Amino acid sequence: MAILTAQYRFRQRFRVPAAQAFRWCVDFGPADLALEGTRGRRRVRRIADDLVILSDTFLRPAGPPLVKTKLVRIRTSQMSWTSTHLTGPNRFSQFWYRIVPDGPRASHLDFTGLHVERSVSGVGAAAETKLARRLAKADSLGWKKYATAMEAELVPSQRK
Repeated sequence: MAILTAQYRFRQRFRVPAAQAFRWCVDFGPADLALEGTRGRRRVRRIADDLVILSDTFLRPAGPPLVKTKLVRIRTSQMSWTSTHLTGPNRFSQFWYRIVPDGPRASHLDFTGLHVERSVSGVGAAAETKLARRLAKADSLGWKKYATAMEAELVPSQRK
């Protein structure tokens, strides 16, 4: 079986202070997938203050639901967390998230993904580059939706 790995990065800006953005991001809950615009459900199991297991079930138009289990390690002092896929088609993929302050009222997410894909037809540098571009586009779109939800919840209204 061919295995393809792709590393990719992106940034997502938030109009929220870094500490607030970090707390919002690691406050995992059952509604998270809906915020991203994905049909499915999430179960959250807190193992410790800094360790969470997420079980995501994605509903697909055709075929059975897709289940992914992820181990999330939270590093509060660094405003970062790591998510490692334990089950699912992308098992052993790992994602690093870090919230960085951009002054007193804004911040951004630095995201790095190391994606593992099995049963692929193409391998090599060109296939990795194509996969990395596709994943960065899809994941950054999801984080744009998270940013909108975060800001709607945390940014004070500008209306008077």
